[in-house]
Amino acid sequence: MTSTNVTNSAAAEETQLTINHEITADLDSTNAFEGPEKLLEVWFAPSAKTLPPGVKENGLKSVSPSIWEGMLDMVNCKVLSIVNSDHVDAYLLSESSMFVFPHKLILKTCGTTTLLLGLRRLLRIAAIDAGFPFHNVKTLEDERVAATPHRVFYSRKNFLFPDRQQGPHSSWKEEVKFLDELFENGSAYLVGRMNADHWYLYMTSPTTSTLTPPRTPSSSTGGSPTRSAKIPTGIVAPCVGSLDDNDDETLEILMMDLDQDLAKQWYLEDSDKSGEGHALGTVISNKCGLAEVYPTSVYPEARIDSYLFTPCGYSANGVIPAPTKSSDDAASRAAHYFTVHVTPEPICSYASFETNVPSGQNGRQTSEVIDHVINIFRPGRFTVTLFQTKNKPATPSDGADVEDNQRSLVKQTVDRIDGYRRIDRIIHEFEDYDLVFRYYERDGWTGTKKAMVGEDF
Repeated sequence: MTSTNVTNSAAAEETQLTINHEITADLDSTNAFEGPEKLLEVWFAPSAKTLPPGVKENGLKSVSPSIWEGMLDMVNCKVLSIVNSDHVDAYLLSESSMFVFPHKLILKTCGTTTLLLGLRRLLRIAAIDAGFPFHNVKTLEDERVAATPHRVFYSRKNFLFPDRQQGPHSSWKEEVKFLDELFENGSAYLVGRMNADHWYLYMTSPTTSTLTPPRTPSSSTGGSPTRSAKIPTGIVAPCVGSLDDNDDETLEILMMDLDQDLAKQWYLEDSDKSGEGHALGTVISNKCGLAEVYPTSVYPEARIDSYLFTPCGYSANGVIPAPTKSSDDAASRAAHYFTVHVTPEPICSYASFETNVPSGQNGRQTSEVIDHVINIFRPGRFTVTLFQTKNKPATPSDGADVEDNQRSLVKQTVDRIDGYRRIDRIIHEFEDYDLVFRYYERDGWTGTKKAMVGEDF
């Protein structure tokens, strides 16, 4: 890989940018068409502080980019650049993004990528190269070896062109079948109207059955295999560390029918733009306002890596280190991310924004983020999902606390957005997560009212 390295050592959180010039030189998005992404999130421990014994230092972050690239080849996407930081590595891909933390990996891909076909390789890498425990086979030498995840989440909105998808992505039914054949205790959900824009979610729950003790690369011989060919989840060896930082919050804004005047800024030919895609991406990030979602005046260590495609399209990853209260906790603090992807062509007009920066961090509320992003794109219609862990485990006697948590979640996403009317508001309460889903349409929007389902239920 030919690369250029830039190190920002002035900040307390050191970041490094590596650009893959061999890939970006000939990159062309002419045939891009399916904006809505497939989103996979695999956790191998509750937090970066609670890695199981025997795992390599830095966990998944210890895996070299070349090994991840082999997995991404199976998904049919390439690495454009990488921002390395102390707590997360952000990969900007030819089709969206990947974020590698010590304890979890987030992979988001668009187009006709075959994301789920890389899942087995991902689990194998976690066992062999990062040292996470496994249960499904006797030895590490078995080609089927797969690290035991703590949790698995897979989600997406309904596709615009489902007939063009490949492999298990031909329908939600096939995706669920693929995941159910791989994992124990998975559950699938459809959120929203079946005959309008909606959102799919698959998530695993901890396995409760009795299994053999976990094996690690240092103890990978002998013993008997688990009684099931499926991979359990939620069974990990006792963790070292605290669960205090085990808060999880993800905001996703999926926007369709972008304002076409605003969409012009994501075309290469819109102005006298010239230069390399990353340099142009930086210009657009500042011009369109995305750099101000988490501005460096408030988040001084934030770093954005962005790319403007030919002839159009845009992707960006942001790394947002959490604030430190003192120099003592600088080494142990978390880092968060945001990611943006835009396909501006009218026939497939779409943009997405996703972040796990907690609401209220440095004073920036979720409702403010939503308003800011919507004003950048002015979509004809969009959905908002806010998915977060509960403040405390629910019990039959603490219903008031659960209701308070849900009210707080609803308040974060706000009912009213100027210029839009809310069509749907759905709240789901899971065992350890709460979900708010909302669907909006712009006042006076005259786009198609035809159901954009396209999938056989």
